[in-house]
Amino acid sequence: MNYDLNIFSSLDELSEYFTEVFGSLVNAAKEKFNLALSGGSTPKYIFNYLAAHDKTKVRWGKINVFWGDERCVPLIDNESNYKMAYETLLSKVPIIKENIFRIKGEANPLDEAIRYSNLLRAKVIVENNFPRFDFIMLGLGEDGHIASIFPNQMNLLASDKICQVAIHPESKQKRVTLTGEVINNARNVAFIVTGKAKSKIVNEILNKNINAAKYPAGFINPIDGNLIWLLDEDAASLLKGN
Repeated sequence: MNYDLNIFSSLDELSEYFTEVFGSLVNAAKEKFNLALSGGSTPKYIFNYLAAHDKTKVRWGKINVFWGDERCVPLIDNESNYKMAYETLLSKVPIIKENIFRIKGEANPLDEAIRYSNLLRAKVIVENNFPRFDFIMLGLGEDGHIASIFPNQMNLLASDKICQVAIHPESKQKRVTLTGEVINNARNVAFIVTGKAKSKIVNEILNKNINAAKYPAGFINPIDGNLIWLLDEDAASLLKGN
């Protein structure tokens, strides 16, 4: 696994670096830039930072916005990944509303997985039989899950589908998620991880510990793209030399 590892002393430093990297990639793109967002508390912080510090530097008109996963909840529910991203970022930057393509969490999950898969095939260039995103943001769950691919649903990593319905192992909440093959087909994948609670899994994955095979995150390795890890010092605290 080849990756670019970056460790930061604060969330502001991490967010500033993310903003620079993201902005450079968007502005260098010749065509539309297809972005898949993540939910979670750290992405929320980054979205707020990006909205406050980079409204004009990023060429927002070039971006098509998608999501890596969505909880099957109403649009107004505070658990909605779309709602969080819209309130913290998308409503505050000059992005074209017609270029925002949300997963409809209020819809029937099976029907929505099919609809969103078809939408991605129509809107995102297809290579290796899967959509090829320019940039996918990923968080890391304390159980090692990514998007909504959980350790008890490892089959979603190698699925031939673009999107599938996942079920949270504890709450049993249904979710619509990109599959592992789509994530590994991206040009750029960024893991954004903070907190000591994630340090054990980060260490096991990056040091190729045998336990890494238990975690969906351990299988993320773009076939022809860049893998970026953005960690705070707590998340990196168990890595050798840190």
